[in-house]
Amino acid sequence: MGRAATKLLFVVALPAALSSQQRPDVEALKQQALAMVEARARLTQQIVDALFSYAELGYQEYESARYLTELLERNGFRVRRGVAGLPTAFVAEWGKGKPVVGLMADIDALPECSQKPGVAYHEPIVAGAPGHGEGHNAGQAVNITAALVAKELMQRYNLPGTIRIYPGIAEELIGSRTYMVLAGLFRDVDAMLSSHIASEFSTSWGGPAGMALVSTQYTFHGRSAHAAGAPWRGASALDAAMLMEVAWNFRREHLNPQHRSHSVIVQGGNQPNVVPSEATIWYYFREWSYEKVRELHAIGSRIARAAAEMTDTTVSERVLAATWPGHFNRPLAEALFANIQRVGMPQWSEQDQLLARAAQKEIGAKEEGLKTKIGELVEAKEGSNYGSDDIAEVSWNVPTVVLRYPANIPGMIAHHWSSAIAMATPIAHKGATAGAKAMVLTILDLLLRPELLEAARAYFQEQTKQIQWKPLIPEGTEPPIHLNREKMEQYRPALRNYYYDPSRYPTYLEQLGIRYPTIKQTQS
Repeated sequence: MGRAATKLLFVVALPAALSSQQRPDVEALKQQALAMVEARARLTQQIVDALFSYAELGYQEYESARYLTELLERNGFRVRRGVAGLPTAFVAEWGKGKPVVGLMADIDALPECSQKPGVAYHEPIVAGAPGHGEGHNAGQAVNITAALVAKELMQRYNLPGTIRIYPGIAEELIGSRTYMVLAGLFRDVDAMLSSHIASEFSTSWGGPAGMALVSTQYTFHGRSAHAAGAPWRGASALDAAMLMEVAWNFRREHLNPQHRSHSVIVQGGNQPNVVPSEATIWYYFREWSYEKVRELHAIGSRIARAAAEMTDTTVSERVLAATWPGHFNRPLAEALFANIQRVGMPQWSEQDQLLARAAQKEIGAKEEGLKTKIGELVEAKEGSNYGSDDIAEVSWNVPTVVLRYPANIPGMIAHHWSSAIAMATPIAHKGATAGAKAMVLTILDLLLRPELLEAARAYFQEQTKQIQWKPLIPEGTEPPIHLNREKMEQYRPALRNYYYDPSRYPTYLEQLGIRYPTIKQTQS
């Protein structure tokens, strides 16, 4: 009986021993990974093109979330939907144990950015509709392709660890990561690898990377009246909102010149002959630190109360979302950049360069074409990036780095139809494939080089030794998931006619019947 048990133990243990012996070294695994990403270029292209065609605004990314979660489930990932009170958010996971490597990328589109891909002048798919005028349609293609390759290698060689995929919901509204942090979705993550569209291939470390931001709406409450017959019986909420904006603009002279602030009136009344009883003005306040943006926000709230006093109205405030400035992990950035150097820039065709130069000429940018050399590893510092991104919230809770992959045209206007020109073309497809290669190489580093994780943790501990993250949104704030609902209901039926069908068309360009590239005859 003892001999039988010994024999049984030998038989059970043998496959694990062979697996360990047969596991290639990190270099050989990376060579396999690069070839495997290249072999999945078709899948990468399909994800890029599908999300481009859905063109969904923040909080309304239902079709995008459905497509991505179904794709991940078909590939063996466990999926939780509707996390953190966000109907379009999800967590997709494969593997078990440590380390837990997170992958994150945005999926939302922008208003008024509909644009036919591959066309070097303004020609919307649906006039007035949303579109991917920043290129958020490509990031999940980078991450999912990388994750599927990592999963296959982990299965093949019995590598321990967990791959976890998250979407950046409503990033243009700074709308999800704070809620996801508060819901504990990153509590056990060892490192977060985020990807973001760019025209270059690079990454950075340190901070502040981007500005802190508070997104808040002030709603003034007055009394309606006949605007001609008895205006003295009314109290105009619109007057209060306009007075607030005037006062804020006077105050700008006495604010830190490095700050940024912008506003829109989202509700101003119904018709001119009725004194508006309700009016809402929406502000983004931006500064370079948690303390400074809180002070800026407080000034705005005092001005709102003063405007209400002047107009015999009252005011209520709702903070919608907020973010700190980012601070990215140096050891992770150095490892990622080494992999960027290894992958190198995509090989652009003459057609790719022709589209890029024509688009640059169309909007008056420098006609330099697409970049052919990778960027540099740089330290993020105040003043280097005036935008905001709520991946920053993750960066103060988990060691985090952002891959900037080269899938767009240099010189395009951000948040504008011009930034959608390349985003369902070979430029985006090649750039996303290059990004996926750098991403999977870095995943392998995290799985197989424990010293990298140790260095990342040590940097993070130093980063957070004196500065502890705390949310900028009030306790109990619910995500404003109603935002953009009416806008998407308006445009979704028309956009649905143009959803990409990969079973019938190799690319979205072919489905739309677009000759690549399409440029003005005067530019040919």
